[in-house]
Amino acid sequence: MKKTFITKIPDQPGSFLKTVKIISDLGLNITRVSYNNSIDTNTLFIEVTGESEEINHAYEMLKHDGFLFKEDNGNVILMEFKMLDKPGVLLPILELIHQYNFNISYISSQENSTSYQYFRMALYIDNPYKVDEFLKSVTSLCEVRIITYDKTEKNLDNTVFYISFANGAAKKLDLDKENISELISNSNLVMQILEGKNRSPYKTFEYIAKFADLLSRYRGLNFSPRITSKCFNDYTIHCIESECGSNIYIIENEEGYIFVDSGFALYRDEMVKLLSVMFDNFMFKKRVLIITHPDIDHLGLVSLFDTIYVNQLMYENFQLENEQRPNFREQYREHEPYVKISKILSKYTPPKMETLTVVDDHIERTDGMIGEADIHHLHFQFYNGNGGHSKGEMIISLDNIVFTGDILVNPAGYTNEQREFNELAPYLMSSVNMNSKLARKEREMTEKSLTDDTIVCYGHGAPYWGTH
Repeated sequence: MKKTFITKIPDQPGSFLKTVKIISDLGLNITRVSYNNSIDTNTLFIEVTGESEEINHAYEMLKHDGFLFKEDNGNVILMEFKMLDKPGVLLPILELIHQYNFNISYISSQENSTSYQYFRMALYIDNPYKVDEFLKSVTSLCEVRIITYDKTEKNLDNTVFYISFANGAAKKLDLDKENISELISNSNLVMQILEGKNRSPYKTFEYIAKFADLLSRYRGLNFSPRITSKCFNDYTIHCIESECGSNIYIIENEEGYIFVDSGFALYRDEMVKLLSVMFDNFMFKKRVLIITHPDIDHLGLVSLFDTIYVNQLMYENFQLENEQRPNFREQYREHEPYVKISKILSKYTPPKMETLTVVDDHIERTDGMIGEADIHHLHFQFYNGNGGHSKGEMIISLDNIVFTGDILVNPAGYTNEQREFNELAPYLMSSVNMNSKLARKEREMTEKSLTDDTIVCYGHGAPYWGTH
């Protein structure tokens, strides 16, 4: 157990020795002694570790001998503040510390020949519930790193977890201060939702940190998707399965390229490089995108297309995003923080409204079709889903080929890397479905409609290329 005593040492020889002797005689280890003249010139912060019984005994003895400044249940957190090396940057941080009535028990800084300066401060905090608000405020001013803290205090434990996670993600994914602040806030919301379900905050942040780590791990030279292709009479379908994000299908014919879904935005540069290798003059040929549903792991390449086919609900979803209002998933409390975290980490931007073409033709039919279109001389049919997985989902049909989005996925066809990544969302969102009962019903109906000759292009996992 760790404890910080605020002691008031009398101004006479041997006072500090007597205080230390009380602590040492009980077998306690003094791990830090610091001085804070903002309280009193005779005040010392003494941090000790040991068994709780001995710590309580030391407390009573120091109190009896008049060495205890006040009765307290406070904690000391040692933090490092990274600031631009220019005049006045420290002042707003000190003002914020004063606003929260925290005492500085230690401060240290030195030059390091860079454009930044690093201030280490130990803050004595008598109310750990203030830490949450303070850290949210101070991270809007500069980057903060938690060095040490009392791990026996649950509220501090949770707060330090999401602060440390956010700073780690910021370094891996080049996030700015505004995004770091948003990441901290939404990580805290995930924690609160999952704690309400009696899930450990340790596992919560392990999963969030792993989400950021995996996204970062497969960037650049480590981006190595699985690619399979199937040739037909008039076109070829290529399936690109990255380690993180949706499958990307590319239908290639003489007219150009028709994409169905497009992965995470974080891998845009890697995908452009790959496509330039796979196809001659890729950037100079006609290309359009069809979206199966408006989840951000399917929307990463929207900026590459001037024409994007969506249904009416998807159009409304993107209209909300362009107006900076919560999209359909964000309107669902249990999914909102995860979606916002995903947007930040994957560097998502919504498609421009002028690029969207709505496929709904409002013709009454009995087969569930909502529209059809000839694209690059190929005939596509569009069917709305029931919204079980995602509001705005649809199935796309081309000849005997169906693109199911996440209405159907193929876990048995995951690579090890895909399996590791895809286990994260169900935990952090409680469920990847907006309505699991409807999603199950839709999955069963869709599977019943398939034949052995149907080629199934799943939202995730290897496609089924049929029996031939």
